[in-house]
Amino acid sequence: MNNALKDLIEQAWNNRELLKDNAVQKAIRDVVDELDCGRLRIAEKGADGWHVNEWLKKAVILYFPINQMETIECSPFEYHDKVPLKHDYASSQVRVVPHAVARHGAFLAPGVVLMPSYVNIGAYVDSGTMVDTWATVGSCAQIGKHVHLSGGVGSGGGLEPVQGAPGPVPSPPPIPTPPLRCTCLPIWAQLPTVAQVSTIVPLSTYAPILTYEGINTTPGARKAPWRATA
Repeated sequence: MNNALKDLIEQAWNNRELLKDNAVQKAIRDVVDELDCGRLRIAEKGADGWHVNEWLKKAVILYFPINQMETIECSPFEYHDKVPLKHDYASSQVRVVPHAVARHGAFLAPGVVLMPSYVNIGAYVDSGTMVDTWATVGSCAQIGKHVHLSGGVGSGGGLEPVQGAPGPVPSPPPIPTPPLRCTCLPIWAQLPTVAQVSTIVPLSTYAPILTYEGINTTPGARKAPWRATA
């Protein structure tokens, strides 16, 4: 099934006229539905590191032009957008505090807590993670288990460019007791163990990293050292 979907997505990516075809539109929507429930994932970790499924990112990008703007009523609030909102959080065992918003196409694992925050399409948020107040999870961001995204933090999206890797925020490593939580940051930081990123500091590839040994300002540094604070 996935190979058939992938073939249709790749064909439509190379020829946008195919977006008028009902079978292609259905394939795109089926992919987004699979991302929404976590059966497909933008990036996956294998023995040789993280692998990005570029065709899934292409499907997310193609999802926008095939959808029309619609009014979404969440009384007393109203939205006007092309992407519907996630729903049925109770059956997913996800806690959502008003006014948290998650778009359809983002996966939230059981045990996730959304304080008033925002999770974009294509994102994957694993179990036990808290997205704290005014934090954002960008499109296609990959957030591990038991991560704490502090209030006001922005984990940047990785939807475009298609070939770009949406740098994951991995889970803290297993330890005997008690289980650690990593309070962090941006999607471009790969955290080997526990890290702390202060609030309202959207990190990027070029953000300086403060360690006990001093400040690392190396442009393009992608890995935060042990117990780093940015």
